[in-house]
Amino acid sequence: MYTIMLKAKLHLARVTHAVLDYEGSCAIDGDLLEMSGIRENEQIQLYNVENGQRFTTYAIRAEEGSKVISINGAAAHLAGPGDRVIICSYAHYSDAELESHQPALVYLQEGNEVSHTSNAIPVQLA
Repeated sequence: MYTIMLKAKLHLARVTHAVLDYEGSCAIDGDLLEMSGIRENEQIQLYNVENGQRFTTYAIRAEEGSKVISINGAAAHLAGPGDRVIICSYAHYSDAELESHQPALVYLQEGNEVSHTSNAIPVQLA
């Protein structure tokens, strides 16, 4: 049996561009792709913190060091420049793989600068 688990997360990325006349996808700074382990053309889920929109697209590479997060195509109606988004990828893991699985979590601050990384989400307190 396989379980779908969080593979990677870019937490609170700031959208820098929204390009309607593009064939689709989400361009992500190549350095952030490498750090998170999200691959080019990999399916990703985006969660817009500003308006609650949730949508699926795929990742493409933006120039390394550019800090670009560009929402392209029809998805540009769901998030615009300045919006904070959470970008996640998921994968199927076998029971054996789950024993050692840890997601790659990349936390961003203003300007899409990395504040810190982690492999575990803190326990939510009551």
